[in-house]
Amino acid sequence: MRTTVGIIGGGPAGLLLARLLHRAGIDCVVLESRTRQYVEQRQRAGMLEQGTVDALREAGAADRLDAEGLVHQGIELRFDRERHHLDFPALTGGRTVTIYAQTEIVKDLVALQLAEGPPLLFEAEALAVEKTESEAPVVRFRHEGREQALTCDWVAGCDGSHGIARDSFPAARSRSYAHDYPYSWLGILAEVPPSCDELIYARGEHGFALHSMRSTSVSRLYLQVPNGTDPDEWPDDRIWDELAARFAIDADWALRRGPITAKSVTPMRSYVHEPMRHGRLLLAGDAAHIVPPTGAKGLNLAVSDVRVLARAFGELHRTGSEQLLDRYSELCLARVWQATRFSYDMTTMLHVRPDGDTFDDRLQRARLRRITASRHAAAELAANYAGLPLAL
Repeated sequence: MRTTVGIIGGGPAGLLLARLLHRAGIDCVVLESRTRQYVEQRQRAGMLEQGTVDALREAGAADRLDAEGLVHQGIELRFDRERHHLDFPALTGGRTVTIYAQTEIVKDLVALQLAEGPPLLFEAEALAVEKTESEAPVVRFRHEGREQALTCDWVAGCDGSHGIARDSFPAARSRSYAHDYPYSWLGILAEVPPSCDELIYARGEHGFALHSMRSTSVSRLYLQVPNGTDPDEWPDDRIWDELAARFAIDADWALRRGPITAKSVTPMRSYVHEPMRHGRLLLAGDAAHIVPPTGAKGLNLAVSDVRVLARAFGELHRTGSEQLLDRYSELCLARVWQATRFSYDMTTMLHVRPDGDTFDDRLQRARLRRITASRHAAAELAANYAGLPLAL
């Protein structure tokens, strides 16, 4: 097989890149190791920055998003039994965020890909990326029981933190930076309408809680729990009771309860790989960086990588210039580190450290008080949360 861009990974990053390249007249092939059913049902993020919504519209993949997405004008912070609303449009010059599940984005992109091309191969396991410093790198993969080779001009590694693309970088030219947090998230999906109009970020006596949603009838909620927590240790009533305690305010508000349909525990980690390009292999999304979900940056960072990469390939296709491709790693990493910093700040401000003391507690409360008392501090949080403009 021969193509211009070989894309490893059929998640949102790989699928969106393929869609943007297709609309620019650039041929590509997407290799996804999992089944279509698995990819379309994998639960992930649901908060979209303004730039992510714009990118999906640019790709012609926003019909359902525009019809079903929930536009939010801000978020609510809760601490000390108080509620504080941050008005994003007023603080950012009009930018908003939208709730639309990643599963639905993937379904939309898969349907477009299969209907209009380019090729998308499910159960195609990438085995190796070879000759990355040549003009014709090769992706070796297994599909339908036999090993095959995909020869490309370029390879985009969109295969996540456990994929092979990042491991194909020479060790001598790779640098990685990581931080593991001393707590995890217990996340649930519940068949109950949300108890709020916008996301609630709460810091309670026993830790952090987040109230999000997937639709007007499905709620997504999270609790800070110790690392190594077994979800089975948390029966449904215990989860709802702890959520209610952490969201409690001195006002007329109650948490709606309903059947919990899924629960899982997610460790919290920050990770950045540098550089994001070696030869003709380029990384995008979780293959290059991971952030804790507190700042809602994971999916949005992947989309911003893809937007830069698609524009770089477009420039090469139109003009023959590799100037933007040469700057790809530099441009993306500048944004990645800002998002990593913001996610770290949000996480450490809202979570109770298991080894913390009263000094840590007072500092966290002071940080929250500054955001709710200072327009400048609130605007800084809002600008980062809603998404900084793509600098190209």
